[in-house]
Amino acid sequence: MKIEVLGMGCAKCHTLTERVMEAVAELGITAEIVKVENMKDIMAYGVMTTPALVVDGVVKVKGKVPTKDEIKSIIRG
Repeated sequence: MKIEVLGMGCAKCHTLTERVMEAVAELGITAEIVKVENMKDIMAYGVMTTPALVVDGVVKVKGKVPTKDEIKSIIRG
């Protein structure tokens, strides 16, 4: 599983990254977590507001920071 956090380094982007790492650890799964900070790469996903959460190439959340429980639910599918 590949999880990408899209954002240019704002506080919300850092919070989302931390929550994703905690959620993955609590679920006990193996996932590649990648921070995408390049605007061109972010826009390639069609995302105009950050932060955004992408799981296996699919944008799941954009423009807000979901709770850790919401992230776990998204990861579980």
